[in-house]
Amino acid sequence: MMLKDKVALVTGGTSGIGRATALALSAVGAKVVFSGRRDAEVFSPSAMIRETGAECLFVRSDVSSEPEVKALIEKTVATYGRLDFAFNNAGFGTLPKPLHEQPVEDFDSMMATNLRGVFLCMKYEIQQMLTQGAGVIINNSSVAGLIGIPGMGPYTGSKHAVMGLTRSAALDYAKQGIRINTVNPGYIRGTEVVTSKSLQEIGMTLEQFDSMVSSSIPMGHRGQPEEIAATVVFLCSDVASYITGQPLAIDGGYTVS
Repeated sequence: MMLKDKVALVTGGTSGIGRATALALSAVGAKVVFSGRRDAEVFSPSAMIRETGAECLFVRSDVSSEPEVKALIEKTVATYGRLDFAFNNAGFGTLPKPLHEQPVEDFDSMMATNLRGVFLCMKYEIQQMLTQGAGVIINNSSVAGLIGIPGMGPYTGSKHAVMGLTRSAALDYAKQGIRINTVNPGYIRGTEVVTSKSLQEIGMTLEQFDSMVSSSIPMGHRGQPEEIAATVVFLCSDVASYITGQPLAIDGGYTVS
């Protein structure tokens, strides 16, 4: 599944699933542009990609800002001439709380990044891909886009909305050669919203949290970011040329349990 000299964009690309995907796309020959809000994390993925002799570019960008998203796509095209693949990965969640205890500020910020951010990225990615007559977009929708998650109302709502955007856009642009799908990761190591400090507040260690989460997964363990990255590479490739508008859960069986 070589993607030699293709141009790929990864938002939220400086850590976790985004970082693993930037590395995976680079490993199969793509020129990778990755974005994030935090400059401090950029050096590790950049260095690892450049050590292989591959090309990459970091653009600091907040996906909830239309001017910054527009500038991100323009910078990508100005640097590499085109945009073949986009992985709209930027997003976040918070610790579970009943809906009536959820701060409105948390709801607004999650919708701004998780939903508005995906909409804005798709809007400008599609505009570019239409000029090329082809392209692939993958949105990170999470298993929370497929099922209900207790205590995660705003997050689950944002991810269900991403599924709706994806399916509608897939129908809009299928005849123009643009494929649009989602990956729906389950519990993946290195992407949890909990910290040792937040767990201490409820009397739980990270080890106990890991054990609790793993016990809810039929395969008995959490996934790795690299497993999501490999799925994104597959969906970008010609092997997946007849797939559009579809969710792909990478969750150890969680959503069918």
